Amino acid sequence: MGRHGTLKSVSRLKNNTVELLREHELMQCIEDLCNSKAEEFRMYGYENVTGEQIWACVSENYRRGWPRLNRLVNDIMSLKANRFMNWLMLSVYKE
Repeated sequence: MGRHGTLKSVSRLKNNTVELLREHELMQCIEDLCNSKAEEFRMYGYENVTGEQIWACVSENYRRGWPRLNRLVNDIMSLKANRFMNWLMLSVYKE
């Protein structure tokens, strides 16, 4: 926190430019989030859930293009086990 109790910006560089993630860095962050969500589901007893399955479930809604980053992160972190299991059952029937 700054001197007056306000938060300092950590994403700004000199000349007020915003630091952007490279594509591979962004994809690594998304993979880490999906693996984290898969680990959460495994703690609930869904033993064989993978990060790849989480991503397949969430990204199914992105046929028209990628959403803003905050929505993408929210979609991963707010995924509920019942929605995931419904997606998994439908994907099994499709195959």
